[in-house]
Amino acid sequence: MGIGGKIAAARVKAGLSQEALGEIFGVSRQAVQKWESGASVPEFERLVLICRRFGMKLDELIDVEDSGRTAEERRVKDQPNYAAMHPWDLYSADFLVEYQQLFDEGRDVQRYKRLVEELVALPFTAERETMVEALAQILLSRPLREGYAYYEPSDLDGIKACRHPGGRFLPKPDKKALPEKIKGAWLGRIAGCLLGKPLEGIRTGELNELLKATGNYPLRRYVLQKDLNEELYARISFHLRGRCWADTIDGAPADDDTNYTVMAATQILERHGRDFKPFDVLAAWVDCQPKKAYCTAERVAYLNFVNGYEPPISAVHKNPYREWIGAQIRADYYGYINPGKPEAAAEMAWRDASVSHVKNGIYGEIFVAAMLSAAAVLDDVRAVIACGLKEIPERSRLYEQICALLAFYDEGRSAEEAYAFIHARWDEHDAHHWCHTISNALIIVMALLWGRKNFGKSICLAVGCGFDTDCNGATVGSIIGMMISAERIPEEWTKAFGGELQTQILGVEKIHIDELCSLTMKHMGED
Repeated sequence: MGIGGKIAAARVKAGLSQEALGEIFGVSRQAVQKWESGASVPEFERLVLICRRFGMKLDELIDVEDSGRTAEERRVKDQPNYAAMHPWDLYSADFLVEYQQLFDEGRDVQRYKRLVEELVALPFTAERETMVEALAQILLSRPLREGYAYYEPSDLDGIKACRHPGGRFLPKPDKKALPEKIKGAWLGRIAGCLLGKPLEGIRTGELNELLKATGNYPLRRYVLQKDLNEELYARISFHLRGRCWADTIDGAPADDDTNYTVMAATQILERHGRDFKPFDVLAAWVDCQPKKAYCTAERVAYLNFVNGYEPPISAVHKNPYREWIGAQIRADYYGYINPGKPEAAAEMAWRDASVSHVKNGIYGEIFVAAMLSAAAVLDDVRAVIACGLKEIPERSRLYEQICALLAFYDEGRSAEEAYAFIHARWDEHDAHHWCHTISNALIIVMALLWGRKNFGKSICLAVGCGFDTDCNGATVGSIIGMMISAERIPEEWTKAFGGELQTQILGVEKIHIDELCSLTMKHMGED
């Protein structure tokens, strides 16, 4: 029985005429007649209301399983097999994230939340995907909520117009010291990533339990495989087996937090020079790595580009992850090759970020790139953070929350209180919060401030706060490494990988730190 037949049966059972049913749902008798005859189907909101009125479930009403067909008929009709697709490849899989994202952006979407929840509860089918895409168009067209306080452009000119008006003149880099600073940044990024990589996804409660059990609390060194035992494997629900521990590796393992930095050096800048375009970034992604190397927003942008959506549409088409951390981890190289030029670093970062992100997703990459540029010529962490802030819109959520954390630091609060400050605003158990640009940018700023230029302490603070541990450890390690230079990074953090880095980039399966430093110096251009 189809949707129309089920509506008719429920109406008759309830003793209602077509006219009476139309009055309940605000439509004419003729509209009800079309529903019941199969000539039309009720809008999504009315489908949900019909279910509630007659005590039905939405999947029962629309009959997504269609049990009257054979398995082969269902397989053919429902191609592709949505149930077998990876969630990052399927828009409807994270449609609740899309709702949260739209709400964060200020859209007046609250009235649709229950409908969103109804749709995401349906089985993965072509029908579900179609309904989600249609509802998305409604949500995307909603106006901003009254009183929404933020103004967050995504275009470069718009971003520049909303920045702090202060001066952006920094000292020129010391050419003799610069090579060691660049090496420090590369080493710092790799070491910070390695510290956080085996812990990515663990929640702070279990992280602290693990660290205490291994004599490493508060975190002050790599967690090693030799620290672990069967009792810990059984006690900790986080899956610890088979991870990349610092005492089991041959060179630093491939990771997206280092892949993008290497790709910028070996592909984007090598192919296109300093004038690369957003299109060039995505073209390099498609040429140099398989789809499985990309996650969340980057995976969506990759698929969009393959299907003909070029930047900036590649960043927004069916992309619920457009303010997540992905662009922020791609910032480093644009800071490396623009020492003392944060505005130039920020502009390159925008060209990269705009292929997959919008608003605060873009600002995160700009913020980090500008800080790294400043870190090459400044000795004060607070001044470095200020340079990053100057490149992002003052009325953005990212700017507001970083300023709040800076004020918290100025009150003389402890690192533990800073952890609580961040966790009170962002829920690490919520995927949208866990991967968001802002939550992780706050951790980066916290680690920079409370770490006080001590390399080990800074990356341990970044990882110990939880959330996206390898991303934040890598970014903090990169910034501090740039500030203090390679010779001041303790060997305990670098000897594990011996200057070698593995990647997923085709033709660059392994690369030495010396080659990366050489490319970086080459791409700085002339003053």
